[in-house]
Amino acid sequence: MVNDKYKMNLMGDLKSILLATDGSDFSRGAIREAISFARACKTILTVLRVLEYNPEFETGGGRYVEEMERAAKEHFDYIRGMASEENVECEIIVRRSVQAYESIVEEATRQKADVIVMGRRGNTGLKKLLLGSQTAKTIAYAPCKILVVPKDTEIKGENIMLATDGSKYSDAAEQEAINMACRCPFVKNFLAVSVASSKDKVAEAQKRLDRVTANAEKRGVKVDTLVLVGEPYKAIVNASMEAGIDITIMGSHGRTGIERLLMGSVAERVVALSMSSVLVSKI
Repeated sequence: MVNDKYKMNLMGDLKSILLATDGSDFSRGAIREAISFARACKTILTVLRVLEYNPEFETGGGRYVEEMERAAKEHFDYIRGMASEENVECEIIVRRSVQAYESIVEEATRQKADVIVMGRRGNTGLKKLLLGSQTAKTIAYAPCKILVVPKDTEIKGENIMLATDGSKYSDAAEQEAINMACRCPFVKNFLAVSVASSKDKVAEAQKRLDRVTANAEKRGVKVDTLVLVGEPYKAIVNASMEAGIDITIMGSHGRTGIERLLMGSVAERVVALSMSSVLVSKI
């Protein structure tokens, strides 16, 4: 178990943590990490379960709704038990919606959440992501940073990686990563990567990393840099696995409509395929 002081240093003193759970086993890692951060930061953990419903099912009788509510109660009892063992107080919120991400975003806005913690439904390839999963949509529209935790992943924070494309959307991620490395003496390795789409773009990627190095040095932080060549999301995921990274930090580009969302951003693709946790920073 990572100690509390370390957890607090990793993402700072979080005042409001929103755990968005879908009640499945895929939420296991997110639940554990959200409780851990809440304990370290001595804050109440808000747990949101959105019961997604199909109006056609509801018109057919109450059994469907009753089953959803029963499963939700069992899931909340499980979370309360885990939280109680760690002396963490939980506030339970249930919302019903056709689109879960809308309720998550609304609640994060209402709570003025510092971070949304959520799980991910396995590595099912990109087909589902391209259709816009609830996780992808939450990343797209959330008002705060999002920590996505695969179910069997533990965040130790010893090996962190920043993925930057040099855009304004990466600036928040860069600051987040440098802050982590600066605050937390337990960080052993801080790697920054940038992807060049082709070999003739390598110099541009290196310039982006040189800027990260300069900004890190101002804070007394050592960072290793690596230029990658290829398709961004594949290069980032591969680099993360090869370097044994346990948390990848990156930005998410803004949205210009449903077409962009359906295509999936680099951040969303990395989230879908990464073996490690991913922290998506927002501007």
